[in-house]
Amino acid sequence: MSTISPDAVAGPMPSGSSITVIDLFSGAGGFSAGFRAYEPAGPGSSPFTSVAAVEFDEAAAATYAANFGSAHVANVDITDWDPKPYAGNVDVIMGGPPCQGFSALHRNNPDKPKVDDPRNRLWVEYVRVVKAIQPKIFVLENVDRFLASQEFESLREATAKGGALANYTLRWKVLNAADYGVPQARRRAIVIATRNDLGEPLEHPRPTHARDAGPAQPSLDDPDGLSTELLPWIRVGPTVFDLTPKDAPNLELPDRTDKPLGVVLPGPYKTTELHIGRSPTAKSLARYRAIPKGGNRHDLRGQWAEVDGVNTYLSTPSWDKHNSGSGDVMGRMHVDRPSVTIRTEFYKPEKGRYLHPVENRPITHYEAALIQGFPDDFKWFGSKVQIARQIGNAVPVGLGRSLAQAIHERLKG
Repeated sequence: MSTISPDAVAGPMPSGSSITVIDLFSGAGGFSAGFRAYEPAGPGSSPFTSVAAVEFDEAAAATYAANFGSAHVANVDITDWDPKPYAGNVDVIMGGPPCQGFSALHRNNPDKPKVDDPRNRLWVEYVRVVKAIQPKIFVLENVDRFLASQEFESLREATAKGGALANYTLRWKVLNAADYGVPQARRRAIVIATRNDLGEPLEHPRPTHARDAGPAQPSLDDPDGLSTELLPWIRVGPTVFDLTPKDAPNLELPDRTDKPLGVVLPGPYKTTELHIGRSPTAKSLARYRAIPKGGNRHDLRGQWAEVDGVNTYLSTPSWDKHNSGSGDVMGRMHVDRPSVTIRTEFYKPEKGRYLHPVENRPITHYEAALIQGFPDDFKWFGSKVQIARQIGNAVPVGLGRSLAQAIHERLKG
């Protein structure tokens, strides 16, 4: 693992006109990319400067380092990271502790989060860093079920009178990335904490888009209905699939290596070089061909096809028996709406609605990265699986941008 010493951050901090940011559990840097994408005065005018990032995965850390040269990237376990060199010198801390322990996936009991999952305890390290640095604002992102967890209750206790973070006031809400101009329906819990000496706590940004767009209506947040008219949700067809190559995806990444953090890794690859896929089996191809526009696994029932010279049933006994549950398995994406949530194995259509809307293949890494909002010139390090994990775990860039705007307007004010 690559790391940095406290001496490595002893140099001058950015100028006072810059808002300094630390990204914890940074991954590839979706959050930071969103903050950089907020440019209130035109291209290159982002008021935010990334000064540090902490990421345990070496490929994700390398990706972050390749894209955010102003940041000191610590490729270490966060429990080993010393935040003291940054104490009092950072305006914003953001990050999303690994959320698999809270996720509805991989869990036998859907009603209760797994309180004994060690990944759930990483939020404690987030609190430790916040306490040491004392930023003006911190933002914590996680799956929506985090708000029902004991860990979130403990966070609320930490910001109550007598708690370790009693000088902060929390606001929390589940936001849908599609409501902020992202071509993806991705629900995430966003917890915002404002240091009390700044006055009124920062509230969540207002949505800019809506499923059923039209004139703003009164709500609890806007009782007079004074908000501007909302835009329609962004459709994934014209914003992603109309822009990606029509030729067959490559099977492998270009043969290229570098070592931005001292560890040799495949890369860097621009987002545009990620139009890659797998070589499907003959049976998988037959299944893809049998699924119509907008269809899914249910369309395989009763379907037979010749596969390698053998008449083969395309569905499975399990799929045939289950009428309930997710209809997204082996599903084609809809061109006229946002995509489903992009997860780390989006290249496997048996995991969700990840088939191309019309072509007989899963979506590529390039298409998934565009759905998440990454720019074409973003640089990636790692194997195909490692880069897919970075894409699926990222905070959508558009959602990060909306949070950045709210934070900038609050701190500027």
